[in-house]
Amino acid sequence: MDLGLDGRVFILTGASRGLGFATAQALVADGAKVVISARSATGVDEAVAQLGGSGNAEGLAGDLADAATPAALVDRAMARWGRLDGALVSVGGPGPGTAAAVSDDQWRAAFESVFLGSVRAVRTFAAALPAGGAIGLVLSTSVKAPLERLGLSNGLRPGLAMVAKDMADEFGPRGVRVLSLLPGRLLTDRNRELFAAAGDPAAAEARATASVPLGRLGEPAEFGRVAAFMLSPAAGYVTGIALPVDGGSLRAL
Repeated sequence: MDLGLDGRVFILTGASRGLGFATAQALVADGAKVVISARSATGVDEAVAQLGGSGNAEGLAGDLADAATPAALVDRAMARWGRLDGALVSVGGPGPGTAAAVSDDQWRAAFESVFLGSVRAVRTFAAALPAGGAIGLVLSTSVKAPLERLGLSNGLRPGLAMVAKDMADEFGPRGVRVLSLLPGRLLTDRNRELFAAAGDPAAAEARATASVPLGRLGEPAEFGRVAAFMLSPAAGYVTGIALPVDGGSLRAL
C-alpha cells in the first residue's frame, strides 16, 4: 500500500532514539523528509547520520520546555524543504515514584516539559500545517490505566490525551488531524531504565512480558510503522483517537 508519504515533511521531537527515532526511520523509508530534535546535540547528529544524512533529515538540538523550540523546528523545516505536513510530539517520560510521593518541584518540572511543552508544540505545529496535515502525540497506556510507581505519567498523560481530542475538534475544520498513540511495553531505553529501577531487571522484564497477551515485548520499529501510517494521508479520515500499541495489554476498550 502506498501511504502517500513521498516528499512530505515531518517534525519529530524526542527523536534521537527510541520511538521517535523508529518513527523517523519508517517515514524516511517511505520517502518522507524529517526534522528531528532532542536535547542532546550529539544524539541528534548521530540520528541524522543513521537516517541517511542531510538528504533525508535535518536535526536541531532543543528541549520542548523551551518555548522557542517548536517555532525553531517549523522554521528549519520551511527553510530546508519549504513545507511541513505533520509532526510527532514525543517527550521523555517523567521519573518514577507514586503520585503522593513525588514533590511539588517534580510535579512542576514534569508539567512544564511533559504537559505544557507538548501542548505548546502541537499548537505551534498545527498553525503551520495545511489541510491534510497530521499531528501525533506519543503518550502511554497510562492514559487508560495507571502504571505502577509512575504517578507523574498517570497524572499528566490522560490530560494530554484529552487536549489532543479537544484540538482534533478545533483543527478538524481546517483539515488538520490530531491523535494520540499509546505505547505499551516496548524494548526502549526508557523501559530498560524502569526495569533497572525495579531492582531486579530480569524479573521486572519477565513480569512485564507476562502481562502482554502476545507473550512478548514490542520492538520500537513496530510502533514506528503504526505511527508513520497514522501520520500519512492513508489514515486521512482518522482523528481524535487514542490508539494503543501495546500487544493487547490494556484491559480497557
